[in-house]
Amino acid sequence: MLPSMAANVEARGVPIWLSDTGTGDPLLLVHGWGGDSRAWSGLSFAIHRVVTVDLRGHGRSPVLRHGYRPADYAGDLAVLVERLNLGPVVAIGHSMGGQIVAELALERPDLVAAVVVVDPAYGADEAEAATFEERLAALLDDGSEAAVRQLGLPAGAIRDQLLATPGHVLAESYAGMYTDPAAFGARPAAAARLAGLTQPLLCLRPTPGMAAWDTGLSLPYGSRVVLWNGCGHFLHHERPAQFVNLIESWLTSLPEAPTSRTATE
Repeated sequence: MLPSMAANVEARGVPIWLSDTGTGDPLLLVHGWGGDSRAWSGLSFAIHRVVTVDLRGHGRSPVLRHGYRPADYAGDLAVLVERLNLGPVVAIGHSMGGQIVAELALERPDLVAAVVVVDPAYGADEAEAATFEERLAALLDDGSEAAVRQLGLPAGAIRDQLLATPGHVLAESYAGMYTDPAAFGARPAAAARLAGLTQPLLCLRPTPGMAAWDTGLSLPYGSRVVLWNGCGHFLHHERPAQFVNLIESWLTSLPEAPTSRTATE
């Protein structure tokens, strides 16, 4: 591709909208549940080729009847990485995107050099897991309106993006993350699934309890857990320059990084 381009690229029969900008080592940025590629606006990775996508059923990509599990999204991304000659790529995901990039790394380790997850949608404790079925039922009944209530989103671009996402996309995505047999949103399943990672992982969390849980995972050498205490779920929106600097410094440190630890910044 040219240094800057927006296009639809076919992945497994689905034309996925993406933006491909810049040059350098490639980053693949994957938005969260009910979002789109605009979730990464305001970030400046000056020395990288940056690809952002609208996942199937989100933003400018087409809506299908089915196919919204993390494995479905990861399958699309694998094709895109191959077609754009990106790999091995640093895969960065927020929320649901965190599950998706982890799935991509697990299923296609040849395509992923490192993984960055921003308050990923895994690691739910027992109290949260007890609400999964109730939340899914509300999504099936009331679609995006239920999603907005569950997340408590104020008026603004994030809420608007979520409301624009079809209800069946949100419900099937939620089930794929939390209630389906292969889901790894809850802690026991997440710990077992992530133990298979072979690439270093950088995890950014806004709460001490979640960061402490992530620190206890069995992760590859060079992995790191960072706590930004007091931030909300969209940490990269609250501290964009610091977010970019964190990723750049971590990537630079990987050859001699210590084993997984927690740092408060």
